[in-house]
Amino acid sequence: MQALWMVLGSFFFATMAVGVKVASGSFSTFEIVFYRGIVSLVFMTLVMRARRTPFATQVPMMHVWRSVLGVFSLGAWFYAIAHLPLATAMTLNYMSGVWVAAFVVGGAVLYGQAHRQGPLMATVLAGFAGVVMLLRPTLDHNQLFAGLVGLLSGIGAALAYMQLTALGKAGEPEGRTVFYFSVGAAVTGTIGIVFAGFTPWSSVSWQAAAWLVPIGVLASLGQWCMTRAYSRGATLLVATMQYSGIVFAAFYSLLLFGDQIAPMGWAGMAVIVLSGLAATVLRTRVLPGTMGEEH
Repeated sequence: MQALWMVLGSFFFATMAVGVKVASGSFSTFEIVFYRGIVSLVFMTLVMRARRTPFATQVPMMHVWRSVLGVFSLGAWFYAIAHLPLATAMTLNYMSGVWVAAFVVGGAVLYGQAHRQGPLMATVLAGFAGVVMLLRPTLDHNQLFAGLVGLLSGIGAALAYMQLTALGKAGEPEGRTVFYFSVGAAVTGTIGIVFAGFTPWSSVSWQAAAWLVPIGVLASLGQWCMTRAYSRGATLLVATMQYSGIVFAAFYSLLLFGDQIAPMGWAGMAVIVLSGLAATVLRTRVLPGTMGEEH
């Protein structure tokens, strides 16, 4: 059942990404983060009241840290979605599994135990080879920059996922965890709008405006499913099922946006997914219980 929650969550996130892609034609990244946070905040407040879940938490700083990491990843991912093919942006964000493996390898190097992490190091190198294939040198500079931002979203997601697992082990309800992340997104979006400016509604297309509410609702549902899957005790199957989001995104990318991705790009996606799966399997042998991998 945990794996089904993850597949459902991945579907919600991929569908949310479609809305972000459309809305980015009229709104800045900070504005989309703001609206996503506000809508999710209202939605989760209603849900928590209906379920009579208390808002008070015994681990406020864990929520703060999780929100900082998660909102950083969210903003970077939204920027990548706006400037890259949808499937490419989704794949770069899902590099989080490879980044976690890179953190493990880095720790082993610091402690002089790199010789024990040969297979895991190979998955990390394969993952980065996939990135090179995906972001081939023929991309123009704007796309290359967006690709680097997409990679940063994956790093933030990797750190946020680990914090998500820690919150689950601390006994935090899924609704409360999603609620406080929504608070963080709304606050960060507000600060960004103060400095970057606000888009007048008179210049906004109705298609972009129509997606603002669904983006927040889909994000809340996706986070709820993902949090439920991981907080129930992460399993190998749950960790690998997150890559179903790339399949959904590829379908949307081709069907709705007609994105043109070269064969090498598709091959790069496949390499990244396979290296992420291999890294997940190997991590369970090295650090059991660390698979918990945010939007």
